[in-house]
Amino acid sequence: MLIRDAVHGDVELDALQARVLDFPTVQRLRGIKQLGTAYLVYPGALHTRFDHSLGTCAVAQRFLRVLQRRHPECVTPELASFVGIAALLHDVTHVPFGHTFEDERRLFPRHDKGERLSLLLKGPLGQSLHRLGIAEVVEEILGARPRRTVPEWAAQVVSSTIDADLLDYLRRDAYFTGLAPRYDERVFQSFAIADNQLALALTRHGMLRPDAFSETVQLLRLRYFLTERVYYHHTKVAAGAMISKAVELAQQYGTLGETELLELQDAPLLERLRKIPSANDPDPRLVGLVQRLERRELFKRGYVISAATLSRTQRAALVRRYHESAEERRRAEEAIARELRCDASEVIVYCPALTVMKEAKALVVTLDGLVPLDQYDRSGEIAALQRRYEELWRFYVFVPEPFRTAAAAVSAEYFGYPSEHH
Repeated sequence: MLIRDAVHGDVELDALQARVLDFPTVQRLRGIKQLGTAYLVYPGALHTRFDHSLGTCAVAQRFLRVLQRRHPECVTPELASFVGIAALLHDVTHVPFGHTFEDERRLFPRHDKGERLSLLLKGPLGQSLHRLGIAEVVEEILGARPRRTVPEWAAQVVSSTIDADLLDYLRRDAYFTGLAPRYDERVFQSFAIADNQLALALTRHGMLRPDAFSETVQLLRLRYFLTERVYYHHTKVAAGAMISKAVELAQQYGTLGETELLELQDAPLLERLRKIPSANDPDPRLVGLVQRLERRELFKRGYVISAATLSRTQRAALVRRYHESAEERRRAEEAIARELRCDASEVIVYCPALTVMKEAKALVVTLDGLVPLDQYDRSGEIAALQRRYEELWRFYVFVPEPFRTAAAAVSAEYFGYPSEHH
């Protein structure tokens, strides 16, 4: 099967991969936008988890072609096909607006850390993989069972630090948001297998390759750039927080758990929120949040604090209290709402986890052997990017426009720090 992709051009799938692509579990991803609410900031950001999964498979194939030339004894056609299948399936555990629910509001465990994949593999997805005779090997690559037959590096092609997932979404997200930065294609030529690990080779013929290091640094720069401009854009964050708040309110009725969300797409989720607890008697708070989102009448930043005024210790304390505890967050929202004389559904305390650039831990082959990238950082460029990335963290209180000014004073009193936003 040959499929034309907007980012990578023609993507060729073998017969087994083509059958997996047609699984209902994979096709569901066509209805889940890759960047959640980013389309409210960048109108072109309508690409989907399906597009990204196909792109990740295409990038994984590029990895494997390079690795096969370097290590022909390690990469068989059969293993390459299985890794491609795992790439197609790597995001099937995503729910609509999932990163907002998992990383920001912490309503659920992360899609790649919880039990969702096991849940899916016990259902039709697992049955389909068993019928094709590939269930065990694909589950090993995806980390759903201990690795006995699949080498570690093969799983890392799909999911590690600098991997096929990253190299697809960096290019895809930049393309569909209309942002210019790209990474150079030559970075693919740096990948190698070392000590059964996927690594970037910064040496050749016993000499260091400054160009390979520069291309790797450029990947991290692009990761930072997109995080700053897209992933953490305050309007995207506000819109995602509103959806997350609606789901949290809906769960008070005993609905919209992980199992149900795994069957939904973006639009059906919003429609579902309009009919809770019932179509005849919907909760006006949920209806109001959905309507605001659809009209782009988004909550505004009433209160903002960041690394500009808080130490890492102070940020960590806020994270422990308001990210890790839904109860503490609820108390804060209710207390601020009382002072503002509005409904608690109109106050959203947004406290994400501390930001960490995991890509800086990518393994690289140097003259001293295999080490994490940030340990090889002789120029200090990686450390500087890590600091800048860490400083992207923001703590917000979002409210409707009429409460914006008052929310700054009330929140400053409650949290003990003056707002940075005026």
